[in-house]
Parts: sequence; structure tokens; C-alpha cells
Amino acid sequence: MSHFQAIIFDFDGVIANSEPLHLKAFQDALALEGITLTSEEYYQRYLGYDDVGLLQALVRDRDMRVGSRYITDMVTLKGDMLQRMLSTGEVLFPGAAEFVRQAAKHAPIAIASGAMRNEILEILDGANLRSLFSVIVAAGDTPQSKPSPAPYNLAFERLQQVTNLDLDRWRCVAIEDSRWGLESAQGAGLRRIAVTTSYQAHELGDSPELVVSGLDALTIEMIDELARTYADGSR
Repeated sequence: MSHFQAIIFDFDGVIANSEPLHLKAFQDALALEGITLTSEEYYQRYLGYDDVGLLQALVRDRDMRVGSRYITDMVTLKGDMLQRMLSTGEVLFPGAAEFVRQAAKHAPIAIASGAMRNEILEILDGANLRSLFSVIVAAGDTPQSKPSPAPYNLAFERLQQVTNLDLDRWRCVAIEDSRWGLESAQGAGLRRIAVTTSYQAHELGDSPELVVSGLDALTIEMIDELARTYADGSR
């Protein structure tokens, strides 16, 4: 019997290597407004936000005076640009599809992401992975985005509902690539694995209990061993 009960994946930076595409889409959209967003700013300050949260933070940081529809219009423009880029090729990390399929054989799996739902579904459909996920929490599904625990709390609660299982948060594992996501998962009371696809290990703080280079370096046995520390009473 597995010691872990469920896995909740972040999406961008864990399953899909779409963070560079998100950055390029934001840069192109903002450039039309005469605004520059550097890669350093994006990864150091804004990566953990969903699209609305990023633009709200950018407006605050730059002390910009914008109209009531600015955020909505910019989210739409950025989304249109991203869709064009997503349609041009494969964006999954090496080994991601194989790991997702393997994980789904052992326990219910879910996604808790700040990405737009249509973007997540388009990529999952292209890889024939969508049906494996019992729950998908995306941008706009919770009042607050990461680092709030709200996305992971909702994913956990919906997993319990759809699986009709009495899940223990300490036996459910979140897989993240950023300190904002790890903070969100920790706030929701989940176990935490980090992948170093977006940040180096020392940049992820003290929250991750296990750090690997990517899903291609992670095994079900490693996740089970992490959860076993609780099952054996050595929490």
C-alpha cells in the first residue's frame, strides 16, 4: 500500500516548460504600451503570480495610472499572444508525461496552478494527459493566488469530493518550482517537493522537503518514502 495518498502538481515550471513563453507574451503585450519587463524582474518578482496578480503588482510597483479595463484588456492581449506561441510546438519538460502517467496509476492527481484554464487544457489535451487529472484548479478559481494557500486548499478539498476518499494533508504531496508555490503548499499543510527548473535549490528557501532537477529525476518510490515518515509516526 502506498504511504502517499495524492499528488498535486503545479503546472508551469513543473509539467510544462511554458514560463519562457509566458514571459515573452507579457513582454510583447507590455511593449505595445511602451513598458519593459526584464527577465530578471519576471523571475525574481512576478513569476509566482497569475496573470491578473502580475499586472496588478506591476501597476503598483511602477506607480502606473491606468483605466478600469487596463488589467482585463492586458490579460486578454497576453493570452492571445501566448496561444499563438503554444501552437507552435511541444512545451512539456522531458519525462513529465511519463511521470504523470505513472503517478496516476498509484494515486489521484490534481493541478493547482496560476495559469489560465484554457492554456492548461490545451497543453494537456495535446499530450493526452487531461483525463488523468481528477481536479484542475486554475487562475481565477480562488480569490487569492499563490503564495496564498487558497489554490492548494481548493485542490485538496475537490480531490476529497471527487474521489470520496478521507485524505490526510500530510500524506498528500505538492510538486512546485517556486518559493511562492512552496509557501502556498506549506500553508495548505501539504508535503512539498521542489524541482529546480526555474530556480536553483538555494533560492527555494527552507520549505521543500525534497529537491530534484525535474520530474524525470523523481520516482514514485521517492514520494512514497517522503510520506512514509508520517505513516511510521516520525512526522
